[in-house]
Amino acid sequence: MKRVLIVGAGMTGSLCAALLRKVSGTLYLAVWDKAGDSGGRMTTASSPHNPLCTADLGAQYVTCTPHYAKKHQIFYDELLAHGILKPLTSPIEGMMMKEGDCNFVAPQGISSVVKHYLKQSGAEVYLRHCVTQINLRNGKWEVFKETGSPEQFDLVVLTIPVPQILQLQGDFANLISECQRQQLESVSYSSRYALGLFYEAGTKIDVPWAGQYITSNPCIRFVSIDNKKRNIESSEIGPSLVIHTTVPFGVTHLEHSIKDVQELILQQLENILPGLPQPVAIKCQKWRHSQVTSGPAKCPGQMTLHLKPFLMCGGDGFTQSNFDGCITSALCLLEALKNHI
Repeated sequence: MKRVLIVGAGMTGSLCAALLRKVSGTLYLAVWDKAGDSGGRMTTASSPHNPLCTADLGAQYVTCTPHYAKKHQIFYDELLAHGILKPLTSPIEGMMMKEGDCNFVAPQGISSVVKHYLKQSGAEVYLRHCVTQINLRNGKWEVFKETGSPEQFDLVVLTIPVPQILQLQGDFANLISECQRQQLESVSYSSRYALGLFYEAGTKIDVPWAGQYITSNPCIRFVSIDNKKRNIESSEIGPSLVIHTTVPFGVTHLEHSIKDVQELILQQLENILPGLPQPVAIKCQKWRHSQVTSGPAKCPGQMTLHLKPFLMCGGDGFTQSNFDGCITSALCLLEALKNHI
């Protein structure tokens, strides 16, 4: 039985795992992620006071163009049939809409899309597994993590942000070609912060919108009443508020303490929504690698780094930095993997 490791439990990694399982039911499939939960940049945080009170701190909704509605119809149909996605009907002020585009939200939180595919894959999912180095040992990959013993795999797929791939130590650093390294180094990302504010049940946030794009603030770019965005009202679950910062603010404060950044965002929020009630909990998320701003031109979807044993990488560093880009990358990864499993 071949042992396959997918590094990164985000959209690309989870869908790749699910697609692999459909092709081969006999694989041992493991997914490792350094975070405490799956989702990657499609992450949903919970209030420590009520786990049912959640906030999407990464992707807010999924925009599907007419091109991808046709090309990826099977994926959208399945997610809609399972109730994992549903049409976005709540008002989002300032949203840029192009003719024919459809927007979807995830009623159980955006990470439910990733969890759906991980469940389909039947993979062994290990969180807080931060890969540090990859070595070549007797025709297999020996993969080291921050804690615990290294493990051996026949195939390894890296779906983590490209700068994290370039930081990997061991034989890996010498096995990739100079051309590949240059291509990987050409990938760049924007940075930003997200803030989730969680409130007690019964709290009212009286605004006419579910989300709003802000154009006149140097710090805040987007605000969402998350439960309202998902069209979920409950007397037993308090509302949650999501704030995304601008990219310039994220870049400027990238190395500042979370506590200081949180305070700055809250000060600016008071200018936009004065007199907000006091939240019972706050979660501040730093997105060092938020969205891809440039990537390698000649390897759409994936890049094969080593043939025997097989090692490859994919994700939003190799295609569009959105939901459909992740689907495209997962399909490209599957196509390349087919001949090796």
